[in-house]
Parts: sequence; structure tokens; C-alpha cells
Amino acid sequence: MNLVIANMKKRQSVRLFEQKPIPKDIINTIIEAGNLAPSTGDTKEVEEGGKKRKIIDYQPWRFVVVEDPEFKQKLFQTIEPLRSNFYEGLKETIPEMYEQAMKLSEVMEEPKDLVFYSAPIIIYVIGPARNSIGCAMVCENIMLAAVSFGLGSCYVGFGAMVKGNAEVVQALELTDDERIYGPIVFGYPKVNPSERQVSILAELRSKKKDPVIKWI
Repeated sequence: MNLVIANMKKRQSVRLFEQKPIPKDIINTIIEAGNLAPSTGDTKEVEEGGKKRKIIDYQPWRFVVVEDPEFKQKLFQTIEPLRSNFYEGLKETIPEMYEQAMKLSEVMEEPKDLVFYSAPIIIYVIGPARNSIGCAMVCENIMLAAVSFGLGSCYVGFGAMVKGNAEVVQALELTDDERIYGPIVFGYPKVNPSERQVSILAELRSKKKDPVIKWI
């Protein structure tokens, strides 16, 4: 099989990780892969010689790599109440999704982290709100690059819900016109997970449908 296609087929959402550090050169390499994503560019203002002018920034995104345990805990404490309340609200409205969340909680190891899954690395992809397509392709690039190094990843939408914590916003250097794409967690997939963990996580993964194609 074509190696690129094989790599794509290996990518899946991983939620159980080994507590093993990821070498910085690998992290830098997958970020560089993200930076190669297609982009229409974005305009920004620069000052030269006392005059302001607009230029095109063809990589208008940036990355924040989180590995510090204390900052991870700060992120978790900011987001977990929002995640918990969201799923509690689904108990009556979408019971199937609520039950899935309960099953996931059951197989997670202590201390249970249902936001970032206790992953060794969290990467925030941050960019202009008006450049959502380009930034989304950045995220896909880094997840596919991670697979080639034997890493697992998971796109965690709840991880973006940090704006209620001014200290976190300051640390991420978020501006009003920026948006968080991701974040994405990375780590080496857990070795020898239990049969129950394998079963539940397989159940939670979305079933891939055949593509819908119209030829003209």
C-alpha cells in the first residue's frame, strides 16, 4: 500500500497514553509538518521606518506546547466543570452520548482526566478566527505526522474552553481576534491496555463510512 495512505489509515483518536516523554526534536518535526499546511494567508500590519503597512502572512498560525504538569492542572481545573456540566445536560437530551462518556470515565485510570486524557503533551494551534480552514489543515498535518513517529493523538474540543481563566489566556497570549484550533494531545499509546479498555475505546470511535461521491 502507498505509505502516505497507510499512515492516514493508522491515525485514530487515542485516549490512553504511556507516561513517557516525547523527544523535543520529534515535537518540533511534527510542528514543522503542521506549518507546511496549505494557506490562503492572512493580512497583518507591520511598522517599518515609522510607517505602518499591511503584509500577507502565509503562516498566520502559531503553536503553544504544554508539558508543564502545573499548567496542565490549571487547564484541567478551568475546563473540567464545563465538560462535566455539558455531559450532565445530555443525560435526558442525548442519553447515548451521556452513556458513552460514562463508559469512557469507567476505563480511564486515576486520576481521571477526561479533558486531556493525561497526555504527556498538549499542543495548542492558535490562529486568526477568519483563517479556520488553513488552521484546521495544520491540525490534520500534525496528527498525521505524529502517527509516523509511533505517537497517538486526539483532538480535544473542550480544551479550547479556557477564556474564563485570565491567567491561562495570558499564558497562551490569546488576542481577541484569535481562535484556538484544537488543542491536540499527543503521547505514546498505552502498552497492553486491558480488554475492557480496548473494548470501550473501540466502541467510542466513530465508524468510518464509505465516501459519498458524485461523478460529473
